Amino acid sequence: MPIKSFFRRTLKKNKPLFFVDNYEELKNLEAQISKTNIIGLDTEFDWRTTYFPKLSLIQIVANSKLFLVDCLTIDPRKVLKKYIENKHYLKVFHSVRSDATVLSKCMNIHAHNVFDIQIADQILSQSNIRSYGKIVKSFFGIELKKSETNSNWLKRPLTQNQIKYASDDVDFLIEIYSFQKKELGKIGLLEQAFIKSEEEAVLGNSSLKKLRLKRQKNSLSKKDQKIFLWREEMAEQENVPPTYIFKDKYIKHLSKIEIEDEFAKKKILKILGDSLTTENFMKRFL
Repeated sequence: MPIKSFFRRTLKKNKPLFFVDNYEELKNLEAQISKTNIIGLDTEFDWRTTYFPKLSLIQIVANSKLFLVDCLTIDPRKVLKKYIENKHYLKVFHSVRSDATVLSKCMNIHAHNVFDIQIADQILSQSNIRSYGKIVKSFFGIELKKSETNSNWLKRPLTQNQIKYASDDVDFLIEIYSFQKKELGKIGLLEQAFIKSEEEAVLGNSSLKKLRLKRQKNSLSKKDQKIFLWREEMAEQENVPPTYIFKDKYIKHLSKIEIEDEFAKKKILKILGDSLTTENFMKRFL
């Protein structure tokens, strides 16, 4: 079936929108999730000045209804954990690794049984990774406004533009999944999409230091990796970005400093900028 015909028939416009900022609304959300076996999810967060992300919203589409869960006002983990971790419920994401990372680090919720429409889109189109906005436009001809991507998600009240942006990010997930499922099934690649989606979720559920080391491991020596993880541990303890401790470019510089160097301490201090941290580094690595 052509994409346009499929979506004319299946797209449910004007889904009701609920802002979940109290426990009565949370009960309503749970009631709607319990009536279905598939939900779409997304998150909005701030991750600029801390080691761990600061979760603002969890957006959910369930039973043809949209929910924005205000995580600054209520703690939804008791309700959401049992569904997001339950393998009997399918969770649809776009770029699941990012959202799985945020959910696992902020809520101790580990997503299982997931489907990533970005991965499915790449398999079907045999093209480069596409943003959610581009996928939506290719299916619906709708141009999503992305001006709120870097807005302040920790400020309340949220603006109407932020609310529209956040709800748009989950509004189309289920319909896109339904189409992709049919097309992948026709060519025998549905299972591959599920496997790759689950692999991405597993990475997101991993510790941040493991995830970050994986990205750079091939370019780092064994000593470099130990220094990298030491920096991660300090950043985690202080809840600051690792680059606040020292920048990536200095890892190899620190790795090359030897105890025999009469200027070793001075060189390390210049990079780390703190005498106690310098002493700890020297005890551990020299």
